[in-house]
Amino acid sequence: MSNDTDNDAPPPEQTREREQPREQKEEQGGSDFETEQEGSDFEEEEDGSDFEDLGSDVATDIADEDVAEDDLLGGLEIETTEEIEVPDRLVDQVIGQDHARDVVQKAAKQRRHVMMIGSPGTGKSMLAKAMSELLPKEDLQDVLVYHNPDDGNEPKVRTVPAGKGEQIIDAHKEEARKRNQMRSFLMWVIIAIVVGYSLLIATQPLLGILAAGVIYLAFRYGSRGSDAMIPNLLVNTADQTTAPFEDATGAHAGALLGDVRHDPFQSGGMETPSHDRVEPGAIHKANKGVLFVDEINTLDIRSQQKLMTAIQEGEFSITGQSERSSGAMVQTEPVPCDFIMIAAGNMDAMENMHPALRSRIKGYGYEVYMDDTIEDTPEMRRKYARFIAQEVEKDGRLPHFTEEAIEEVILEAQRRSGRKDHLTLKLRDLGGLVRVAGDIARAENKDQTERHDVLEAKRRSRSIEQQVADDYIERRKDYELTVNKGEVVGRVNGLAVMGEDSGIVLPVMAEVTPSQGPGQVIATGQLKEMAEEAVQNVSAIIKKFSDEDISEKDVHIQFVQAGQQGVDGDSASITVATAVISALEDIAVEQDLAMTGSLSVRGDVLPVGGVTHKIEAAAKVGLDRVIIPAANEDDVMIEEEFEEQIEIIPVSHISEVLEVALAGEPEKDGLVDRLKNITGSALERQVGRGSGSPSPQ
Repeated sequence: MSNDTDNDAPPPEQTREREQPREQKEEQGGSDFETEQEGSDFEEEEDGSDFEDLGSDVATDIADEDVAEDDLLGGLEIETTEEIEVPDRLVDQVIGQDHARDVVQKAAKQRRHVMMIGSPGTGKSMLAKAMSELLPKEDLQDVLVYHNPDDGNEPKVRTVPAGKGEQIIDAHKEEARKRNQMRSFLMWVIIAIVVGYSLLIATQPLLGILAAGVIYLAFRYGSRGSDAMIPNLLVNTADQTTAPFEDATGAHAGALLGDVRHDPFQSGGMETPSHDRVEPGAIHKANKGVLFVDEINTLDIRSQQKLMTAIQEGEFSITGQSERSSGAMVQTEPVPCDFIMIAAGNMDAMENMHPALRSRIKGYGYEVYMDDTIEDTPEMRRKYARFIAQEVEKDGRLPHFTEEAIEEVILEAQRRSGRKDHLTLKLRDLGGLVRVAGDIARAENKDQTERHDVLEAKRRSRSIEQQVADDYIERRKDYELTVNKGEVVGRVNGLAVMGEDSGIVLPVMAEVTPSQGPGQVIATGQLKEMAEEAVQNVSAIIKKFSDEDISEKDVHIQFVQAGQQGVDGDSASITVATAVISALEDIAVEQDLAMTGSLSVRGDVLPVGGVTHKIEAAAKVGLDRVIIPAANEDDVMIEEEFEEQIEIIPVSHISEVLEVALAGEPEKDGLVDRLKNITGSALERQVGRGSGSPSPQ
């Protein structure tokens, strides 16, 4: 053993760094970076892969590209996912998020901080772990905390190369063991002499026993001071094969910043030395690696401020962080915490995040928005097939998926995207579907997961919102609240979504009454801001086309059984307009149809979100037709069981809505013609087709 580990004193400063040859770095999994030019790719590693391989195409047989374009598997010629090779590196398993992967590459190379904002399940934590694999390992450090003989409340901190800390601790323990053996031997010799003297010479055995006890306690008390010289290995990186990765999501102050344990025995020689009670925080464990904090806005302000200091200084002293710690007096020397921080969260994370912390990350790094969807191409479909193989291999207990089962999962990825020619990137939810399907196949002792298992998994893995929506539909049937036949004045079947993937039929009723003062539009049903604004837009259209003076009338609009969640969004605009126009003109609305669509003040029908789920909800309650914006026509991807049940009618203007929805030919024709004359050439221009952005409702 080297001499520098045999001493009680802290190791000299020159032991903090050590050089490693390239071959040794590669054996330990480290990475070398090129420095000739900015943005250059990583050098090839021993396996021949480089950073350009991130998310590379699936390594298996591919059919002709013309075939691949129309093939759900993107041209893959496989029978099961067992034939698909899964990359070893986590970074190569990332699907989509090309921009985020590029940022991670640059941030890993230049050691920059990153903030990732996006929907849950889009791969933020996976990219953070992938970055830790890209960082070099050769400069990892162990951190030791020593007793300070000058001031016990200010332990000393020393850093040594990775793996050296355990050697130093072992050396100190061995030396302490030898000292204790010598002290024990000396103690028993003295006790033997005292007892022998008291028995043989002084003939006072009781006095001898008391003296032996005092000697024993004195030696034991003195040995505690010797044990206090053994340092505390605060951070041990000996077993690290990659740069450290610490997930500090939701961590309290002590877990994030380090803490000092409470000591119930604080006097009388029984207390634990202060340096032995020091606990590292996630920021210290992440030294030379990655600190990942999801939902960054949930950290309290003081923790965010201290985190900002740690980022700036690259070191942070450990002291007590809670009322149960005894850190009011104990504070270590600064402990290294030179980490790369990856902060993540949803869009609301930026609102409650400390502005100075965000500025620090942005000033020394990158901000990235995570995509929810990606363009549907043969290459991406092949990667989604590989994603299924990755999930099967990661779980370790699922049967591999057949070709037809893979196709069904990819169809669901298209459907969940909510956009034409796109695939969803909410892969955590999609991975849940894969696992449920695999569990179903495994429960039946199948060797492979088949298409039927995926279909069954889709039924079993319904979201809470979808289960509530289905239960709501059944309850309405029990009480005959669903109207899907006949004609009713001022009543229209609207459509809405609950959560993100659950459609529901939401009737809207309108009534026009004489006003006892200035006329007004009164809407009920827990309307939120966007929905209220949509009602105001509808009232502008009504005032423009109506022959009647509505300044002396009140227009009452009711969203029937909207529930406590209320109505948020403008996708009920054409529903409200149709209901009010029906009530004003006393023309009935056909009840075998439902509708959804936003509405401009000029009467143009604009696209909305969730049309697929809304159409399926209409089919479930027995409606025959549904009106949707023409711009959403290509977004429709309903299940096969509903395709024959319901007719989809795309429209681009409110006059087209009325032409379909209103009953009574003479009255309806006159009303539609008048509206067309008022709106002029709006129908010819078809404003709204392909324009605007889908509404969340």
